[in-house]
Amino acid sequence: MTSATRARPAHEDALWSGQSRKIASWHIERLAMVYVRQSTPQQVLLHPESTRLQYGLVSRAEAYGWASDRIVVIDDDLGKSGATAVGRVGFERLVTEVSLGHVGLILGLEMSRLARSHVDWHRLLEVCALFGTLIADLDGLYDPAQYNDRLLLGLKGTMSEAELHLLKQRLYQGCLSKARRGALTFALPSGYVWDAEGNGAIQFDPDEQVQAVVRRIFAQFEELGTLGGLLRYLARHDIRLGVRVREGPGKGQLVWRRPNRATLQNLVKHPLSTGAYVYGRRQMDRRRCRPEHPKSGRVVMARSAWHSLLPDRCPAYLSWEQYERNVARLAANQARASTLGAVRNGAALLAGLVVCARCGVRLGVHYQQSHGRPIPFTYDCAHRRNHDGEALCQQVAGPSLDAFVTAHVLVARELVAREPAALE
Repeated sequence: MTSATRARPAHEDALWSGQSRKIASWHIERLAMVYVRQSTPQQVLLHPESTRLQYGLVSRAEAYGWASDRIVVIDDDLGKSGATAVGRVGFERLVTEVSLGHVGLILGLEMSRLARSHVDWHRLLEVCALFGTLIADLDGLYDPAQYNDRLLLGLKGTMSEAELHLLKQRLYQGCLSKARRGALTFALPSGYVWDAEGNGAIQFDPDEQVQAVVRRIFAQFEELGTLGGLLRYLARHDIRLGVRVREGPGKGQLVWRRPNRATLQNLVKHPLSTGAYVYGRRQMDRRRCRPEHPKSGRVVMARSAWHSLLPDRCPAYLSWEQYERNVARLAANQARASTLGAVRNGAALLAGLVVCARCGVRLGVHYQQSHGRPIPFTYDCAHRRNHDGEALCQQVAGPSLDAFVTAHVLVARELVAREPAALE
């Protein structure tokens, strides 16, 4: 009996002795593992007292009867969330050691330190009950093989998971409240910065060259009509995009980088360019999350599902009407049967414009592989062949159809030239 045990108040002696009776000699012959975890690196730095208390559980294991050389501290998961076991090397090591029959006692400051997921927690309870491993926290000692202890541990695990849900909901609702009044900060596209005075205002980037490049990008997209053409134009003229460093030692500094397709698409499609504060354009879809990337799975939402849309909250590079034309142009450029598609190389004049009267879908252009054929390209309706395995719905010779439509366009143009009122 140690001095710490002798100093224990008399009313706790019965409880302590009842807990100690759960410890058999073969438990002490195994290892006692102290599991230490903090949820984020910030907590490790800002809340060292919690970490110190967890390391102090070594003395509790010694009080239960374990020798110091039989006590192992697992602190591989410092700075990692307990919401999932993915990426928690320490927790996986703990479960593995228990499954091998090497562990007699697991100590944690509270059940939430071990796992905040119902699945992970009950997996640990199952292997502990199977291999006779005890679990201890600041409230007492538990044997998962006993019904009452198992019931209490299950309840504690459920409360731990519910606590995490409540914390997330409070933070999420707080963010939504700030976003609805336009006070929530987020990463801004090139051309904008947050006010240096910290009043929550969005301003043009103070560097005039950054503003000039952004305006040039919008003007060139209006002229070229495609992201690919815009990207090639910028690369050909070696035009770089001014970007503010978002984190790290150089946070806020201006760097010039070669633009890529994703950056240009985000710039053209972001409503902030019209002076509107917007939050919630891309939201999380848990069904699309990848286990190795918990923050993945974001999908683009319809405008009616945005959390916040506040017009005229900052200076604008273009009007809302021009922004909508740009977004519609990007949607029409997609290579789908329901859209016109972007203009590409080839002799066909009506690519993306001809619609099948039977299927209601746009005809594709098929160019002949060998040269010298009488019909160099055709307009094909391949919808039934691609989706139902049937033959082509119809196939039209391209040059003759182009000539037919061209003749009618020229006739209409001459008519409008003679009688402008005939344009309608």
